Amino acid sequence: MSLGFESMAALFGAMALLAAVPSVSVLIVSARAASAGFAHGALAAAGIVAADILFILLALFGLALAADALGEAFQWVKYAAALWLLWLALGLVRAARAPAAAAPAAPTPASSFMAGFLLTLGDQKAILFYLGFFPAFLDLASMTAGDAVAIVAIAIVAVGGVKLAWAFAAARTGAAAGPRLARALNIAAATALSGAAAWLLWTA
Repeated sequence: MSLGFESMAALFGAMALLAAVPSVSVLIVSARAASAGFAHGALAAAGIVAADILFILLALFGLALAADALGEAFQWVKYAAALWLLWLALGLVRAARAPAAAAPAAPTPASSFMAGFLLTLGDQKAILFYLGFFPAFLDLASMTAGDAVAIVAIAIVAVGGVKLAWAFAAARTGAAAGPRLARALNIAAATALSGAAAWLLWTA
């Protein structure tokens, strides 16, 4: 394995720091956790990590060129992701406007996972990001299967751990502050998701 301990530690720190920066992915994890409980925030985080792992593997094994080869297929991924984000935003707005006694049912585990997965998958520029990010820590020409496994494990712990921390904090805060904070987070998340959907459609 060509990836040394120092490189692994630096990679872990960089990934964790980037995952901790407030973003749309942090907002969707927080909103799910605050409105539906920690488990749903964790599932959204799992979806984000799953899509990240897919992009990491594509970058590590030189398959980023597949984005150009697929062409239309990647655009359809963006369309699907945008429509899903708009549907989620609509659901969040309805949940925020509904009275507490008539609040809609909690989201399903699958919808929470797919919210994080498609949000991340819709931005295929992440492949290019990882292609530019990894050479600072790893010689891709001499990369081994062990390196790939180590990087995926680092991503799971660093990115997943940080997103879970956001979910835990939002779930605790939401439970303590009651429905008002949940409504505010729902509206903020719906706004961010709508903006992300519009961006995906604009750049498709």
